[in-house]
This record gives sequence, structure tokens and C-alpha cells, in this order.
Amino acid sequence: MAESSHLDSCEKPSICFVAHFAYGELAGVDLGHVGGIEHQQASMARWLARDGYRVSMITWDEGQPEAACIDGVVVHKLCRRDAGIRGPRFVHPRWTSLNRAMRRAEADIYYYNCGDMGLGQIVMWCRRHGRRSVYSVANDPDCDPSLPVLKPLRERILYRHGLHRVDRIVTQTRSQHDMLREGFGLESAIIPMPSEGIDESAYVAPAAPTPETARVLWVGRVSEQKRPELLLDLAERCPELSFDVVGASNTGTEYDQGIMCRADRLSNVTIHGRVPRSEMSAFYRRASVLCCTSAYEGFPNTFLEAWSHGIPSVTTFDPDHLVAERGLGWVARDVDELIGMLRESIGSADAWSAASSNARRYYLENHTMQACMPQFERMFQELASRS
Repeated sequence: MAESSHLDSCEKPSICFVAHFAYGELAGVDLGHVGGIEHQQASMARWLARDGYRVSMITWDEGQPEAACIDGVVVHKLCRRDAGIRGPRFVHPRWTSLNRAMRRAEADIYYYNCGDMGLGQIVMWCRRHGRRSVYSVANDPDCDPSLPVLKPLRERILYRHGLHRVDRIVTQTRSQHDMLREGFGLESAIIPMPSEGIDESAYVAPAAPTPETARVLWVGRVSEQKRPELLLDLAERCPELSFDVVGASNTGTEYDQGIMCRADRLSNVTIHGRVPRSEMSAFYRRASVLCCTSAYEGFPNTFLEAWSHGIPSVTTFDPDHLVAERGLGWVARDVDELIGMLRESIGSADAWSAASSNARRYYLENHTMQACMPQFERMFQELASRS
């Protein structure tokens, strides 16, 4: 039998972020995992805690004490990510430790941001214990009914189970909203993702680049989804330009190692590896454009960070056609077009300055914490009032 609702007469519901890899972002330590999702979850959790919510987060056991409190956010531990025997550990200790951590969190609403089997596990627990659940879509393929990036059968079954039973779905773009409706028959609330971009008081409008000063910035995980090989193709064919690569592999596969070895051989490419969040502003300040070579995304956090600095994008991925339609940069389909767009952006000071101003304005109007978080708060309040 399901437990009675945990919601009481308090005005603000308690929120728990189930975010396996987010402890490093929340605590400000490098634990070998890079991801915009984790940064957003940590930022949202801190915001809600400052606004008077009781906020918790569930992460892997990274050696932290149980119920450690960071910036007002109480962290509950799962098992260690390498604990257990491969195969059976899917149930124990991973699923069992998730159930225990959710019980310890005692939240009214559980928030999840990954398109995998964890969604089904979380929704099952919430329904059994009378709690509410929210799923925030991270990537476009998570809205495709063929589930192209989920391979194991149990992943697909549990994800579908959770998707059809979660209390509320949040999408980042109209495209994701429409894909869910058409492919799964599900409705969602479109809420722009928040970003802690550069503070207004620290903002200095960047100067238009020249061919001599131009620098191209690429930020992200070294992974097949991000297609860093296209960036290296660019660097080989544009030896006159300087390229900065910020990020590293989360997995250390043969593909990732090959990319890094190839990059090391290019004299106009500088590999900076993982960079603390506090130091990223310096890279955006000296960049001319942010280059995105991804095959798919949701809404890249790197776009928001760059736009907050007035840095336009040259990209193969354009969420809701915003880059093209709002003049936030340049969109390309392949390496040849990327080369053309890069040279166009650097070759015209007027075009670059217009894109820079558009990018900064769009960020301020749509993606600051102040613009986005009240929308999440209204959703949490409405969901809590249904209990």
C-alpha cells in the first residue's frame, strides 16, 4: 500500500535532485566527470536552498560523509559507482542504495535530469511512497520513440515506464516538446534552462576579432556525441586560426584517446583539459566564437555561458533554430560550411558585433537564474498543491 502524502501545510515543498554525478559540481572538486547537466542541477539546488526550500541531492558515494550540507543542500549517498559485481549490481547495490537514499531524503518532489533507466526506478519509488516526480529532458534523442542512445533492454523498459508515469515532464525546447507529443503522446512544460553566466557588474562588451587575434573555443566532453574530430578537421584546414579545447573524456575509450593524440599533433590546437568552473570565464573572455560540433544536444550549457559573455556560436546544432533566427551566430552542416562560417564571423566586424549583442541580449532575457527559476518554482508549487 502506498504511504500517505508527505506534503504538509508548509508553503514550499521540499525538493530532492537525484543527480548521480553532481557531487563534484556542488562541492567544487574535480572528480573526473564533466557535464552541463550536473552544473545546472547544482546551480538550481543552491538557488532553491537560498530561497528557503529544503533541498537535498542524491549522488554517488565519492567519499563524502552522509548528509553532508553544502550551500544549504543536504547530500545523501548512493553506493560507490564501482561497487558490486557487474550485472547483478544493477539491482544491488545500485537500485537498493537509490531506494535507501530517496527514503533518507524525505522529499516531497524528486527531480531527475537523465534519459535512462534511473527515471523508471525513481518514479516507481515515488508512486509507491506517495511522492511527486519531475523529469527534465536533457537531450533530443530522449524524446525519440526509437530511443537511439539506449541500448540495453532493461534501460529502454525502465525509461519508458518512468516517462509514461512521471508526474511532470520539462522540456528545454519546442522541438523536444513536439517530439514527445508526436512520438509518445505525452505533454510537457517548456522551461528554458537556467545558467549562472557572467554577472552584470563584471560584464565588459567584447571587441570584434581580427584575423590576427581570433581564437576559436570548443568546450565539452571528448565523446562521439560531441564529434571533436570535426573541430580537428577545422584546425587542420585553418592553420591561421588558434583553437582552444576545454574538456576531457569521461570514459577513456579508444576513440577518446585517438582524438587526444591527434589534437596533440596540431600546433594551432591547445588542449586545456578539465578547467574549474571558476576559471572558465577567462576562456570565454578571450574567445572570438564558441564552436559546437555536436551531432545532437538538448540545449548546451556552453551556449548559455558563451552568450552571457557576448560570444556568438558557430555550430552544427541549433536548438529550435534560435542561432539562425535570432542571429546568435552561424549554423553549418559540415566541415566545409563550418570553415565558411568561421571565416565569415571573423572577417566582418559588423556581423560579429551584431551577433555578439544578440547573444548577450537573448541570454539576459531568457536564461538567467532570475528569468528561469521562478518558472520552476511555480511548477513545484502547482505539483505540490495536487497532493
